[in-house]
Amino acid sequence: MTTIIPDPSHKTETDGLVEMAWDPITRIVGSLGIYTKIDFKQKEVVECHSTSSIFRGYSIFMKGKDPRDAHFITSRICGICGDNHATCSCYCQNMAYGVQPPHIGEWIVNLGEAAEYMFDHNIFQENLVGVDFCEKMVSETNPGVLAQAENTPAPHAGDHGYRTIADIMRSLNPFTGEFYREALQVSRWTREMFCLMEGRHVHPSTLYPGGVGTSATVQLMTDYVSRLMRYVEFMKKVVPMHDDLFDFFYEAIPGYENVGLRRTLLGCWGSFQDPAVCNFEYKDMENWGRSMFVTPGVIVDGKLVTTSLVDINLGIRILLGSSYYDDWTDQEMFVEKDPLGNTVDRRHPWNQHTNPHPQKRDMDEKYSWVMSPRWYDGKDYLALDTGGGPLARLWSTALAQLVDIGYVQSTGHSVKINLPKTALKGPVELEWNIPRHGSNTLERNRARTYFQAYAAACALHFAEKALAEIRAGHTKTWEKFDVPDEGIGCGFTEAVRGVLSHHMVIRDGKIANYHPYPPTPWNANPRDSYGTPGPYEDAVQKSPIFEENDRDHFKGIDIMRTVRSFDPCLPCGVHMYLGEGKTLEKLHSPTQSVTGE
Repeated sequence: MTTIIPDPSHKTETDGLVEMAWDPITRIVGSLGIYTKIDFKQKEVVECHSTSSIFRGYSIFMKGKDPRDAHFITSRICGICGDNHATCSCYCQNMAYGVQPPHIGEWIVNLGEAAEYMFDHNIFQENLVGVDFCEKMVSETNPGVLAQAENTPAPHAGDHGYRTIADIMRSLNPFTGEFYREALQVSRWTREMFCLMEGRHVHPSTLYPGGVGTSATVQLMTDYVSRLMRYVEFMKKVVPMHDDLFDFFYEAIPGYENVGLRRTLLGCWGSFQDPAVCNFEYKDMENWGRSMFVTPGVIVDGKLVTTSLVDINLGIRILLGSSYYDDWTDQEMFVEKDPLGNTVDRRHPWNQHTNPHPQKRDMDEKYSWVMSPRWYDGKDYLALDTGGGPLARLWSTALAQLVDIGYVQSTGHSVKINLPKTALKGPVELEWNIPRHGSNTLERNRARTYFQAYAAACALHFAEKALAEIRAGHTKTWEKFDVPDEGIGCGFTEAVRGVLSHHMVIRDGKIANYHPYPPTPWNANPRDSYGTPGPYEDAVQKSPIFEENDRDHFKGIDIMRTVRSFDPCLPCGVHMYLGEGKTLEKLHSPTQSVTGE
């Protein structure tokens, strides 16, 4: 791990611009590097490149495998959101095999995924992102802001118990902060909830195409809900606390709304199937997609342009540009028409070939192992991002106005979340509103907090539905199926940090082509073949800098907050390449800062 003070070898000056690099970015998983040019006179990031330095190649070694192994294999893409991959792969297989799980099986999957959202968002927000806003960090980067925080009463102190904004910051100090330690305990409950539903975290042992192997009992649901209600009570404290913290930064630092701000281009592939509607058939995908409890959608400049999973699927394009691959324009087309007769593009994942071409990094040419997914709207190749996951999910769901289950409702401009009475607190209604500041660093982080509450509220609904099935005697959790000799499938869901799709082609009963596209390629990609920067790059470059340190003591906190607001997790976007067996010897190690950077 590197210190957040750039290593001298990573700092040069050219034409008044200072080149600085943070490689690897810390407090995330994977080998993400951010390379910038900074104008310290104008206090602005002028240029940014996002790099990833390793290659793994799941799309290559999936070929020839038994399709029924796909979810077990792709789960290992990531040790953070492996269950999201397993779930999406099972959705993809359900379509290819023509199988619909029993209702109780699908409710159990939903409960497992809800627990994963709660677990991952909690531990990332409070124990990793929270460090960027803790007293220790703010004292090192913006001492003037900390002094102001000491004298600023927290508006919702009665809800969360912290008298001033500085008290909130102190509670986030790593290992010593009260809230930091409390969040670690909460992550244990949510992990237990997941294991109750899917056997093992993070690689499910009871999740299969056709349903689950979990035994559906009243006791199972009781064990889950007892933990869920403790989490619900926790969220009644967390949401107002983060609202106070993020609102304070807007007030304390005029112009902070421009940090990490980019054009609102958001993608959400939907989450939480409704088993009463979802049959996993492609011909009905538009209908059952719109019945998800998180609504799929593409948002362009704040407007919802589609909620159709068919449109979303057909619009996906994989571009190369600055990534280390050769093109596949002269290689085989696997799928020319979708099951509805629509033309499938050569650059669609069903037709993609992975041709790695390792080479020396060149910021003007090739510099990353991440490809550049884009969504084609008929005229432009849009560099969609996920807003870290929750921002796109809440924004799409709010605008679509398709969700109303009592615990959560979408209003057209907001999402309302109704948390019931718990042991220590009465019922609470929370409301996430579409942010007036747009898609920026603070709003990505704020949405993550609200989506934890949203996932908890949805889980209450799923548990009620599951209990109704069990009490009615509907305890069969798996439906048998046959693997066809020829077939295609696609699965769509939301990984914790955003859009996730799996595309599979079956020939002779084996996998002929398989491409998983998680959120990291969408967020962390380099400049594409049209020169369009990826979302990390776009959000960082032109972003203002408000850090109070001079250039010789610069930590880059505004840049780090922006990158981490996307919830980076590089294993999903990068792959391993063995090369020619060269040995690299590490001669020295940079120092560590107190804050773990």
